[in-house]
Amino acid sequence: MPKSKHFILSERIIIEHMIKDSFSFKAIARELDRDCTTISKEIKHHIALKKTGAYGKSFNNCTHRFDCRKFDICDSTTCRNRYCRFCSSCSDNCSDYKEYICPLSSKPPYVCNGCESLRKCTLEKSFYSASTAQKEYETRLFESRSGITTTEDEILRLDKIISPLIQRGQSIHHICSNNRDVIMHSEKSIYNYIGFNLFSARNIDLPRKVVYRPRKKSSNNFKVDKSCRIGRTYEDFLNFMKEHLDTPVVEMDSVEGTKGGKVLLTIHFTSSQFMLAFIRDANTSQSVIDIFEDLYWELGPDIFIELFPVILTDNGSEFSNPETIEFDKLGNPRTHIFYCDPSAPYQKGAIENNHEIIRRIVPKGHSFNSYVQKDISLMMDHVNSYGRKKLNNRSPYSVFSFLHGAVTLKNSVQNSSYQMMLL
Repeated sequence: MPKSKHFILSERIIIEHMIKDSFSFKAIARELDRDCTTISKEIKHHIALKKTGAYGKSFNNCTHRFDCRKFDICDSTTCRNRYCRFCSSCSDNCSDYKEYICPLSSKPPYVCNGCESLRKCTLEKSFYSASTAQKEYETRLFESRSGITTTEDEILRLDKIISPLIQRGQSIHHICSNNRDVIMHSEKSIYNYIGFNLFSARNIDLPRKVVYRPRKKSSNNFKVDKSCRIGRTYEDFLNFMKEHLDTPVVEMDSVEGTKGGKVLLTIHFTSSQFMLAFIRDANTSQSVIDIFEDLYWELGPDIFIELFPVILTDNGSEFSNPETIEFDKLGNPRTHIFYCDPSAPYQKGAIENNHEIIRRIVPKGHSFNSYVQKDISLMMDHVNSYGRKKLNNRSPYSVFSFLHGAVTLKNSVQNSSYQMMLL
């Protein structure tokens, strides 16, 4: 059994998955060769609280949330709830509000990851996330090893010894060498204390100290957290498709114009060769999330889940937050995201081939900055009306309508703020 050894990300992922599968702390400890109390402490130290409701129900942690008959407490003319207990602001306005805490939160495993009532529970929930726990651990580790660890009294003692000697023209090396038993700090530490302006002496009093120019920083400091691809690799995708043979696949990619300009998000339905395209001001992860949130709520959960069961995309930084797309704001699953292998665009060749038609209209290297969504909608109208040989010379429009119904296509045109189905 390892002693004084910190958890790594892969171990935390195992803990998260085993909790979700309702394994005990002892079973998890045996799997990781740890003590069960270590597993318990790890979970308790990294609990994340979320005030989320259930599917079709808003957050409500009142003791009377099931039998309360009060209505119009807030006197709001826009509220359409029959009873106030269905409103998320019920607890803020009701005088009879009394908080109810789930008794299971005080018992192992202390989190709601594997709770059977999670989807219908409206109470405050506690979760253990491996990625969040790893970030909190790294932040705490960095903070514990940075900054000044010396006390103020020690700084004052050193200042009385070192600063007068520096004013006399002595170097740090000379001072530390001749007062080793009194100073008891390394030369590097003394230089750091002077650099942090903790002594009366300053850097300008050190004539031989070299001050380097600040190094130029890269304009793009964003690094993708590769842990988001754990369990979502192309091999995982192939294994998933073996277990779900008839599941349709949707491919997703970005089409750039010029660097730093507007970007297209393309979504391709491989079974019908039907493609959606959305103009974005920047190639950011949040812009992709916003588009899928609008798709989900405009189409409705049932239609969205039918159209987007599996999404295959590349390793771009704009797709580095898959959980916000896989789950809605209430924590309900709505799709599965997988990533192609690096430098392997052929693994999603259908969408890459369809991009060739877009490039006939907007050549490569041409900026998208002058276009708005209406222009992209017109372009995709032509692309999706183009007959394909593999579709027996039918257009993607007609095949998509045949597979998913004309009503789905028509409702999407009328309800979507992006006019996504008939662009």
